[in-house]
Amino acid sequence: MMQTDPLVDPQALRDARVKAGLTQHELARLVGVAGGERVSRWERSASVPRAEVLHRIADVLNVTSADLLVPATGDPDLRRLRVLAGLSARQVAEETHVSVPTYARWESGQLDRMPSQVALQALAKVLGVGVDEVRAALTAARRGGE
Repeated sequence: MMQTDPLVDPQALRDARVKAGLTQHELARLVGVAGGERVSRWERSASVPRAEVLHRIADVLNVTSADLLVPATGDPDLRRLRVLAGLSARQVAEETHVSVPTYARWESGQLDRMPSQVALQALAKVLGVGVDEVRAALTAARRGGE
């Protein structure tokens, strides 16, 4: 099962929106989502934007995607790397030629052994990071999934 804990910091999102001088409706229109109530839900932690939408939000608010996330403690896990890359779990799975359930297990830390070097290299390429960072992220996910 994929992690469902909040990764987006609702207060950081609200603060960045207010600093940019935008209403919730204006931000929603600029990032291409339906209505300000969607932004309101994000700012109340009632829902979270998809990774690709988070990147559009960051662009509109002139911040980085990382600025809108809850601060990382320790090495970033695989989920955080995926979100920072602006990709869905399905996109990562397709780009690395693994099934979505396999990728979901990796992201949730449910792996018996580290993926092959070829798989690690594919993940690194898709996520735009080094193999060592992917290995550390999988280890972090494994710790979190225990």
